[in-house]
Amino acid sequence: MHETERGIEIRTLLPEANRVVVIERESGKEITELDCVDERGFFVGVIPNCRQFFAYQLQVFWGNEAQIIEDPYRFHPMIDDLEQWLLSEGSMLRPYEVLGAHFMECDGVSGVNFRLWAPNARRVSIVGDFNYWDGRRHPMRFHLKSGVWELFLPKASLGQLYKFELIDCYGNLRLKADPFAFSSQLRPDTASQVSALPNVVEMTEQRRQANQANQPISIYEVHLGSWRRNLENNFLARLRSNC
Repeated sequence: MHETERGIEIRTLLPEANRVVVIERESGKEITELDCVDERGFFVGVIPNCRQFFAYQLQVFWGNEAQIIEDPYRFHPMIDDLEQWLLSEGSMLRPYEVLGAHFMECDGVSGVNFRLWAPNARRVSIVGDFNYWDGRRHPMRFHLKSGVWELFLPKASLGQLYKFELIDCYGNLRLKADPFAFSSQLRPDTASQVSALPNVVEMTEQRRQANQANQPISIYEVHLGSWRRNLENNFLARLRSNC
């Protein structure tokens, strides 16, 4: 939704859609029909003399079927200036509360807020079970001051699989798992899974005793060089072991 001299302009990208109609969310009243200005599914329409943003939905026609959906881009960005400043400074103590995928409610609509820190990426899209893994459908918003990409996706739910599709600074298309995901697929699959923030575990006397220096502990160690890959995308350590 954008303010212009003629009124409020609504734009949406819906590949493979035939028609798109804007309806008022509260009353269900039809406001206007959007014009398809690009064969790839870019629809645009102006509401004359309208100067105030309002809650709306999109009635999308796919062939002989119609569907009413929420427009992710009508929801305002949710990351605040303090969070962006702390992330930029590198002093955010709990970045997992800001980045990643968080199930929440915005303007009375439930969904998932996705955020990724990728300051050098040219474009980042969220892909997953909710959009046929199609990077054209949900490009994310970029916050220049922090390098964070963000998008609230209505109707996305817990348990759905997702990844970030991005174009890096060299123009390469890449598909990345979420480094701040709370859950993911079991190997060899690598998609992240929308999950709730784990509950805080209460500090009991038993836990406090278990953390003393006189209690047994487990130490995990990894040699990062063993996970390097060659040009054929094979692990170098595995190749050496086969020689």
